[in-house]
Amino acid sequence: MKRRDFLRTAIPAAVVPAVLNGLPLKAFASSPLAEAISATDNDHVLVMIQLNGGNDGLNTIIPLDQYANLTRARQNILPLANRILLLNGTTLTGMHPSMVGLQQLYNDGKLNIIQSVGYPNPDFSHFRATDIWLTGSDSDQVLTSGVMGRYLNYEYPNFPTGYPNAVMPDPLAIQIGSSVSLGLMGPAAYMGMSVTDPDDFYHIINGVQDPAPNTPAGDELTYVRGIARQTRAYQSVIEAAAARVPTQATAYPAPGTNYLADQLKIVARLVAGGLKTKLYMVSIGGFDTHSSQTEDGDTSIGTHADLLRQLSEAILAFQIDCAFLNIEDRVVGMTYSEFGRRVKSNASFGTDHGAAAPVLVFGKQVQSGIVGASPVIPYQAGSNNNLPMQYDFRSVYASILQDWFCVPPTDLQTILFNNYQTLPIIKSSACLGIGIHELNQAAGLQLISNSPNPFSSSTYITYTTQGGHTRVQVFSPEGKLIKNLVDAEQSAGTYKVWFENEHFAPGVYYARLQNGPIAQVANMVIVP
Repeated sequence: MKRRDFLRTAIPAAVVPAVLNGLPLKAFASSPLAEAISATDNDHVLVMIQLNGGNDGLNTIIPLDQYANLTRARQNILPLANRILLLNGTTLTGMHPSMVGLQQLYNDGKLNIIQSVGYPNPDFSHFRATDIWLTGSDSDQVLTSGVMGRYLNYEYPNFPTGYPNAVMPDPLAIQIGSSVSLGLMGPAAYMGMSVTDPDDFYHIINGVQDPAPNTPAGDELTYVRGIARQTRAYQSVIEAAAARVPTQATAYPAPGTNYLADQLKIVARLVAGGLKTKLYMVSIGGFDTHSSQTEDGDTSIGTHADLLRQLSEAILAFQIDCAFLNIEDRVVGMTYSEFGRRVKSNASFGTDHGAAAPVLVFGKQVQSGIVGASPVIPYQAGSNNNLPMQYDFRSVYASILQDWFCVPPTDLQTILFNNYQTLPIIKSSACLGIGIHELNQAAGLQLISNSPNPFSSSTYITYTTQGGHTRVQVFSPEGKLIKNLVDAEQSAGTYKVWFENEHFAPGVYYARLQNGPIAQVANMVIVP
């Protein structure tokens, strides 16, 4: 047998993942089994946008009450006062002239500005400062796990064992634009996956791959690529989610003209397509503006202005799309950058590495407004002057974890390793009615099984209940309920129940456990 033929016959179809132990849930159509194990409605989603390079916060969110001192410090880059965008309800704060889209979001009540976010003893290395932001460490502390990786491990403590499963059939997190970052590293494993760029995403959902040479080696490469594609753990669910959303809002810039917008358009499509993914990470680079931040003769245009325009257009288009796709209530986004820039500009029409900078949090569920006072600008700022932090960046994480992801305050310290103040960022109603944490905690655990398996005449079904009302049922290969074995209040523990083959035809049957919000299904094979 040729190697290629051997591979074709030896690799089982089951390598393609599906919701229910290798069998696609759609195979059961509207059967009782499909209804019995239907997943809880999708929960809250966070989109993190990295402004890579260190964004100049003072030219992004401009303290109008400090404008005179700012003019002395950065006359060659500060936008003219009559060009600065004004915000409803305040005369103290404005936005860069390029940020029309974010001005609209603020005035529509969908943007929160947190002033002067940083941490004690800031580090000015891009790599180290990024690691600090992603891991939530102190500047003199090295952590090997990320804040969001630890949160996802808290929410899904059994990952990656037993995943994907019926409770969580989708990636826990998706990062677009690079390999999986340290921010998604849990205590023992990466908690997310990456899509290298928007083109790769469309290759995935459209089945497109780079051409292989028309040679025997190229023929083998094409086949091996097909096998590799088959075994991507979450490819099928991404394809399915994307296919459910053929139409999106037309607010996005033309494809290829705004890299961040291209990424956010994918995020909106996957969220609306039904992925239960909790976290998306995207990025836009170019913010290391040591020189040519503005153009000589017009401080409102230049490299930084172009970046802020792209950021603003992308977020506004994304928010419009979320409304169009009816997912606005489920999605909150935030921006972050590894550090800000110095108060005083340099002679190259740029700024050098600095400390604190504003963080923007956006979405329908945010409390619109400005948290904190304008940063104080010295009358005569020197080249080493930095903005002191008003808020620790870990307070932003604490606020989102508690008020958006609904983590109890008593559990925050297990994720952040310390107590941090929470800020009024998210509407107080955001966590009302959200209660699927217990369901997620059990995902990946094997709570029901049977032995012997396969069996012909009878088998014992073993199940574990956390206490309370417990139900154990058996379904046919077609998803029809054929037996209720347990339907009672039980104390927490592990139990066994006997199941007899009452002349059922050979095939794959399903034992289902229901215990409060937890539902789990296991295959049982009846043989002649």
